[in-house]
Amino acid sequence: MSAKRTFGASTRLCAVIGNPVSHSLSPAIHNAGYEALGLDFVYIACRVEDVKSALAGMRALENFRGLSVTIPHKIEVMNHVDEINDVDRSIGSINTVIHEGENLIGLGTDGPGALKAIRDAGVATEGKKVLMLGAGGASRAISFTLAKEAGPDSITLLDLNREILDGLASDLGSSTDRDIKSALFDDNALAASMEEAHIIIHCTPVGMHPKEDASLVPQDLMRPGQVFFDIVYTPLETKLLADAKAKGLQTISGVEMFVNQAVLQFEQFTGVDAPEEVMRRVVMENLTK
Repeated sequence: MSAKRTFGASTRLCAVIGNPVSHSLSPAIHNAGYEALGLDFVYIACRVEDVKSALAGMRALENFRGLSVTIPHKIEVMNHVDEINDVDRSIGSINTVIHEGENLIGLGTDGPGALKAIRDAGVATEGKKVLMLGAGGASRAISFTLAKEAGPDSITLLDLNREILDGLASDLGSSTDRDIKSALFDDNALAASMEEAHIIIHCTPVGMHPKEDASLVPQDLMRPGQVFFDIVYTPLETKLLADAKAKGLQTISGVEMFVNQAVLQFEQFTGVDAPEEVMRRVVMENLTK
């Protein structure tokens, strides 16, 4: 049995802000990591409506070290930090804030977390054709990271919303040297895109409750050698991944991206290597209750 943790004036504070946040697994994940490594850190969840005041509070508290940012604040929080790198500024949202001296540094771990999941699965991205299903916030983070760091031959975007689709395609095209294609999502566009795609990344809510029995990709469009990555992690295996697995194709679960983004945040907050397996175990325990 582990010793009871104690907290004092030297304890570093981290938190997740959002609205709502009662469902967040982040406190359980990060605190398990701190305990495993004996770090004098604590992580809490805070429901926040006034982002500006929350960031002002972070500045005022010397031992407030790190902030995870979730829906709906990932865009607004960019207005209240001092530094953001070019990739995250292009993406247009961040999910992490680090209190470094007198500065607040904003960054994103969703895109790098997804890329790490792909690489950890042994999937090569260089010269490959990537198909992104959905063009919302998660798709922006992943597609920019892939375009900047993973060397794909092309990225094709499909979405039902013309404005969101055109915005992402334009932003990617103007700030990366990759071949960017886009089309409104329909049966014909999906079929044509699936003919060429090597890696399919699903970034929509289809497959989550209450649509667990739904998938955007019919099995008959799946081809040998394709890799399917679904960022949805509840349920643990979506219909898309189950269908792909039944066809003998490689799949990557959204749990890997979720764990990776938390691991990357943990390392930014603490400056030490995260106990990745401890954090993954906590996630799996909570998702299989």
